[in-house]
Amino acid sequence: MLALLPEADELLRLAASVDERVVRAGVPAHVAFLYPWLPSAQVDDAELERLRAALPAGRVTVTLSAVQQADGFVGVPVPALASRATAVRGAYPRQVPYGGRFGPDPQVHVTVALGAEPQAAEDIARRVAPRLPITAQVAALHVVELTDAGWRLLAELPLEQAGPC
Repeated sequence: MLALLPEADELLRLAASVDERVVRAGVPAHVAFLYPWLPSAQVDDAELERLRAALPAGRVTVTLSAVQQADGFVGVPVPALASRATAVRGAYPRQVPYGGRFGPDPQVHVTVALGAEPQAAEDIARRVAPRLPITAQVAALHVVELTDAGWRLLAELPLEQAGPC
């Protein structure tokens, strides 16, 4: 479950220009609300309704304004989506984000680079910082399946239609 942020795709291109291995091909800039969620075979109308009911309704304006770097990771926090991510995670307590590697409610962010060598991570962070701030509107949540070629869209949930039915 994620929100696409095409306005931040440029940041991924910057990272790939330093080292293409640190950006996953076929995966655009996004904020993961809950990964992994459910196997694609279990994503049905009932689960999508459950997800819609957990989400607060309405578009969200996000501002990407800071870059973070640690241990080969370069990311940009997206605090404006934190409450929505927490709501989704609360609706699916058995699905622990990232298998628990970052705690039960990890910071909501756009991953710019992952697995970068220290010098490459520093270079990427230095190149990303002057491109900020980036402001965007998030109008939908996307349910995707990761394939060898990138993502396959399973469902799009407009946030205008979210909330309890």
